[in-house]
Amino acid sequence: MKRTADVIVIGAGIIGNAAAYYLAKKKMDVIVLEAGDSIGCGGSSRNGGGVRQSGRDPRELPYAIYGIQHIWPTLSEELGTDVEYHQGGNLRLGLNEEHLKILQNFAKKAQNCGLDVKMVDGREVREICPYLSEEIVGASWCPTDGHANPMKTTLAYYKRARELGAVFVTGEAVLSIKKIAGRARKAITVNGNVYEADHIILAAGYESRAIAQTVGIDIPMSRYYEECLVTEMQPPMFDIMLGVATAEIYGHQCEHGSFVFGSGTGLERTFEFDNMRNKCRALNASANCRVIMKYVPSLKDAKVVRVWGGWMDIAQDMVAVIGKTDEVPGLILACGMSGHGFGTGPIVGLMLSQLVLDEELPCDISQLRYDRFKSDR
Repeated sequence: MKRTADVIVIGAGIIGNAAAYYLAKKKMDVIVLEAGDSIGCGGSSRNGGGVRQSGRDPRELPYAIYGIQHIWPTLSEELGTDVEYHQGGNLRLGLNEEHLKILQNFAKKAQNCGLDVKMVDGREVREICPYLSEEIVGASWCPTDGHANPMKTTLAYYKRARELGAVFVTGEAVLSIKKIAGRARKAITVNGNVYEADHIILAAGYESRAIAQTVGIDIPMSRYYEECLVTEMQPPMFDIMLGVATAEIYGHQCEHGSFVFGSGTGLERTFEFDNMRNKCRALNASANCRVIMKYVPSLKDAKVVRVWGGWMDIAQDMVAVIGKTDEVPGLILACGMSGHGFGTGPIVGLMLSQLVLDEELPCDISQLRYDRFKSDR
């Protein structure tokens, strides 16, 4: 088995796979180590598929905008797979004045970053999407947001990276990173295998925290379990992405007709999980359905065909951690994505490859540094 490369990528989600693809495309020798038994078995294939800019922290907006302008529109052609990307826009809905204040705050910050987003009233909301509730009093509207198929996109990057020579090893959980002469050089797995490279990209979701701690880097983050449901096929209704001011639900209608909606009960942090396995709960699905019917009453009779869930790695300030580490040269972080990893996965993967090669990045990501967290005591 191949054990040395130019770059080791830890984690075969969309970010790790995209990084592997862009590196392999530039003739770099890459090994991707995945703890699970399959590719994209974490949050990368278990999410609502949103490809959005609206509702984001201003620190995320520059690269989110760049990805939507320069990568997503031609991604299906580049990867040779239809990733079902649709740029139909995004309505983030509000039911009362408190909701509108939240949306107006997000919209103002986004406008200051150059994003085309505006507030619309309830009448305009139903002109954009007639299937929405009469109770909705307003929304933010971003016409350049959209959605894509998470599984297809994640596996498309994997397929192309392999075709270009990247090596993927599943069932190979990384236990620690070892420095040689002060530089991150080796990845040691629970199976006792040692892989060596000039650069190590750590993109393993929440597990990145424990791995980074082995070389003295601590990233304040936690994990959060989010569930989604899928309905039976429906007649074509709308092509936009939906969200709400309070983040209660998000979702869209897929190309084949089913709706995918993500939501929660608000009790997720109190749940206990058996060995952190993906395990759905009846409480979540019923809560999700109630919220969906409140905003999209047209779906009240739609049957739910399945539910599924996945883990999110949540940074302390809900913003991704991306970049090189000063104390450990050779180690590059991409974690704490806080539920935003899928939509920004392509551009983050591209930037990771550029960090390896010391190329100029398309966006300033200095505010995403790992050492930005400070105690307030």
